[in-house]
Amino acid sequence: MDSNAMITLAMNQIRLHLQRHPQAADTLEGVHSWWLASQEPAAITEMALQQLLANGEVETLKIGSRVLWRARRVAD
Repeated sequence: MDSNAMITLAMNQIRLHLQRHPQAADTLEGVHSWWLASQEPAAITEMALQQLLANGEVETLKIGSRVLWRARRVAD
């Protein structure tokens, strides 16, 4: 599987996880290990998250030195 296909697969898995767990938030490492349980390099997960961020589907939240990824929340 080429890297574009791996990124697309990771994006779809992240979307599915967030549909099932809309309040989920985790670090890159957590998304890679727990949401995806991926055997692919963490760089694939990071590229998938960056693409979802660019699409407006996820957002980041900085807490201390950690960056959490979560579904984009719309302000009330």
